Amino acid sequence: MTKILLLSDTHSYIDDTILKYVKQADEVWHAGDIGDLKVTDAIKQLKPLRAVFGNIDDAKTRIEFPENNRFMCEGVDVWITHIGGYPNRYDVRIREDIRKNPPKLFICGHSHILKVMPDKKLNLLHMNPGAAGKHGFHKTRTMLRFSIDGSKIDNLEVIEFNK
Repeated sequence: MTKILLLSDTHSYIDDTILKYVKQADEVWHAGDIGDLKVTDAIKQLKPLRAVFGNIDDAKTRIEFPENNRFMCEGVDVWITHIGGYPNRYDVRIREDIRKNPPKLFICGHSHILKVMPDKKLNLLHMNPGAAGKHGFHKTRTMLRFSIDGSKIDNLEVIEFNK
């Protein structure tokens, strides 16, 4: 079993509270808009990190992290990208690829709105962890944590903080 902490849209913000949750995870996944690389450097000092760059990220971040990160975690095919859209409204950049070869778990950020929803047409689970940073219109900072056990995605929990 692998315990995952999923966050996005940190916009250069990292604090001891976020790092407390990082320490409890086996892996941390960041769905873009990292901001300053101090965020990912702090996470990488504690746990393995998988991340993608977002639309606010600079050239240094785009060199370090890909636009799309597709990988296997235990028995789950995972695809992380920053701007991905939602079931029935996927972003034009990935729409055809996701229809042809859907993952089991599709993760994006960008909207600052936490959503977890199934895509019954493509038989996948869509996750957006909302925004963990303080920049943006969101009133509550959010992250997700869950576990992957073989091919099962389980123990989903929403983590909320005041902005």
